[in-house]
Amino acid sequence: MSPSRSLPGRAPAFRGGTARRLREGAVVALLFLCAALSVATTVAITWALASETVAFFREVSLLEFATGTRWAPLFSEQAFGVLPLLSATVLIAACSLAIAVPAGLAAAVFLSEYAGEWTRAVLKPLLEVLAGIPTVVYGFFALSVIAPALQRLFPETQLFSAAAAGTAMGVMIIPFIASISEDALRAVPRSLREAAYAMGATRFDVTARVVVPAALSGVLAACILGASRAVGETMIVTLAAGGQPNLSWNPLEAMQTMTAYIAAVSLGDTPFGTIEYRTIFAVGSALFLLTFGMNVLGQWLVARFQEAYE
Repeated sequence: MSPSRSLPGRAPAFRGGTARRLREGAVVALLFLCAALSVATTVAITWALASETVAFFREVSLLEFATGTRWAPLFSEQAFGVLPLLSATVLIAACSLAIAVPAGLAAAVFLSEYAGEWTRAVLKPLLEVLAGIPTVVYGFFALSVIAPALQRLFPETQLFSAAAAGTAMGVMIIPFIASISEDALRAVPRSLREAAYAMGATRFDVTARVVVPAALSGVLAACILGASRAVGETMIVTLAAGGQPNLSWNPLEAMQTMTAYIAAVSLGDTPFGTIEYRTIFAVGSALFLLTFGMNVLGQWLVARFQEAYE
């Protein structure tokens, strides 16, 4: 082919290659903007919390905030010890995990190792329906059903209690733990199961001694995710746990969590710029550090127990 005929044929290909590179560059720029937007949002939230928290600690001692046993920033005799809010948050989250982890893991094991395809196709969507129920419904359920039931079992139980809120929250986070754990269990190579069966192991032995240990990193990730969800829950604890800060480890008593305090004060008539207003950001920063520490711990545990299969 002569050069005079080849040059006209190359022009469309060149123009097409340029257009393709422009399109790819636009897609890369869009993806970068999306990633930068998430980073910028995180930085903005952190800055908003940090700026007001620093202003709060200019008036309140950090030692008093971290070690004080009385929280009463809205009273005439003010006290800024965050331990009552922190203990209530940890206690209710622990109550919810005591329910959600065994139930969620048992559901995941059944769906992964025992249920047939038809049974799994029916039960898994029904289980995940729990995740779609609004949390305010769980709060009213805890207040109207769980709390009276606890009072019949334990007459000393108050109407608002950590146990009622923790029970409702545990039911709420069962689908999170079950779904993620089940995905982790099903990701274990089938060859490990077949090798165990070839050595004469029963189905229970294969599940307990082969599959669950092999998927331990995914199960731990599910538990950490459930714990973070429990710590950050607002509506259930606002409705069912109570609105009075109470430094107690008795789950039958009423108490207020960090998220419930933030929700209660932010909806009130607290003047902007006052020390009472800045307590919202101080408690929010403490909650942020708590969940951040849980995520760091979760990543370390996942990396520590993660198994790689080829």
